[in-house]
Amino acid sequence: IILIPFFLFFLLTDYCGNAGKFIALGIFAVASLTDMLDGKIARKYNLITNFGKFMDPIADKLLVSSAFIAFVQMNLLPAWIFIAREFIISGFRLVASDAGIVLAASWWGKFKTAFQMIMCLLLIINLDYPVLNVIEQIFIYASLALSIISLIDYLVKNRKVIADM
Repeated sequence: IILIPFFLFFLLTDYCGNAGKFIALGIFAVASLTDMLDGKIARKYNLITNFGKFMDPIADKLLVSSAFIAFVQMNLLPAWIFIAREFIISGFRLVASDAGIVLAASWWGKFKTAFQMIMCLLLIINLDYPVLNVIEQIFIYASLALSIISLIDYLVKNRKVIADM
């Protein structure tokens, strides 16, 4: 979460010229890897907490959503593509949290996040080569499909929370 303002600064300004996107790429990669490493350490040493289950997905959402919003501003991604799913899940988590229920991320959600982070890395670097443009599009649509699949999976697995609302 702490790295997000630095990532956005280098991505959206010309402060370092063309090197800014490479600095932003490095910051995003480090933030993504620390998120993954944090989860592995928590599982390995049995340090899984309700706070971690709650905050880990929020940290993911903040990082990826800030990148998505920047990509919209940079005309690399349409605004509608991922925002609806994130608001639905975030609102659902808040309602569950008010009921004292902590909803951990599913494997579909983790898979979706991994694809989104790779997609973000590709869009940050944004090299204008036909093959890379095709790869970017593949990751955009795969991320969209995984977003929908993980949303459905999440709602189905947690239908009791919906029923209790």
